[in-house]
Amino acid sequence: MLNPIHTERLIVHPLGMDDANALFQYRSDPDICRYQGWEPETVEEVQTFIAANLEKQPDTPGQWYQLGLYERDSGELVGDCGLHVLEDDPRQVEIGITLAPDVHGRGLATEALHAILGYLFNELGKHRVFGSVDPRNTASVALLERIGLRREAHFIESLWFKGEWVDDVIYAILKREYLAR
Repeated sequence: MLNPIHTERLIVHPLGMDDANALFQYRSDPDICRYQGWEPETVEEVQTFIAANLEKQPDTPGQWYQLGLYERDSGELVGDCGLHVLEDDPRQVEIGITLAPDVHGRGLATEALHAILGYLFNELGKHRVFGSVDPRNTASVALLERIGLRREAHFIESLWFKGEWVDDVIYAILKREYLAR
């Protein structure tokens, strides 16, 4: 089990069943889920998702593991971050992050991802962390660049997503690059 990760303004730890309503509120927002594959339709669907996540471990190859991002002062869930340890090479992890719209622009995603990169490289000993993003999602592109990931690839119309062909841009950072910063 993952010990909570503390940052200046956040506590990062696995989602709990009490988070279902808050998670549903921002994850079902059309502006938030525009570039995301999971769009929960009910709170019950979110409860099922959280219950399944509670049965997992954060370093299990082939599975996504979801962490909650909580404001330190209020304890309020303000976002979540997924970790996907690759099944074929568990030394590599894909990340994805979602924030509630009312906390956008405050630097919380940057703060959370810096801490999560530290966990992945220093605690789990991962070799490479990467993110896959639609280049139209300029806020996510800027975030990945801000935390030090470099653009590795831009695949043109490589994904059929929500009824259209979309581009996919891959950003990544190696452990040695992270440690050299």
